[in-house]
Amino acid sequence: MHGTRASVAELIKGLRQLALPSGVEVAVMPPCLYINQVIQGLDGKSIAVGAQNCAVEPVQGALTGEVAASQLADVGCKLVLVGHSERRLILGESDEVVSRKFAAAQSCGLVPVLCVGETREQREAGKTLEVVERQLGSVIEELGVGALVQAVIAYEPVWAIGTGLTASPQQAQEVHAAIRSQLAAENAEVARGVRILYGGSVKAASAADLFGMPDIDGGLIGGASLNADEFGAICRAAGS
Repeated sequence: MHGTRASVAELIKGLRQLALPSGVEVAVMPPCLYINQVIQGLDGKSIAVGAQNCAVEPVQGALTGEVAASQLADVGCKLVLVGHSERRLILGESDEVVSRKFAAAQSCGLVPVLCVGETREQREAGKTLEVVERQLGSVIEELGVGALVQAVIAYEPVWAIGTGLTASPQQAQEVHAAIRSQLAAENAEVARGVRILYGGSVKAASAADLFGMPDIDGGLIGGASLNADEFGAICRAAGS
């Protein structure tokens, strides 16, 4: 929940001035209210726009306060986050709800960015891989591993979001490798092709080391994306 019309305009201006590396796909996911402003403001710039959430129902209907995936597609969104840790933990979204949102997004032509990750307590109890496997497994069980072909996975350790703590490149790589091998057990081709992003206090200073890991294909950037220069530096790290 960041931004005002004025600050979003400022951010758009900063993003338009960025020299983005070729071969790196860049997307931004503003709050719903500002999606239109961002899509218009970034017109002609090779930055896709997505949303932070969608309803469990794909099409318009009686679900006051929610936004349907079909409506997001209608305004020009290309992607949508599903299962972000704040929605799972604070708003109580279950694995089943996340799977329904994933399916709703895909049925409307949006690419779901499926967020998975463990809390600090779960990591300290040695349950990281178990938790991540369950969250990913729920979608595979419901929709089949083939659904991941038109999707992105984002690993976000909850203890590293907004805390300034970052998983070390090795810690992150271990989970990314486990995710890929879970997919490979179902379908090797899907596992090779899927992009797995790391999210959790990624900054320009840590980006290159994280992106250098064999199974980390990019980043899901939080706070650092509110500064166009910092965000640009992270995009350049992905390009290198």
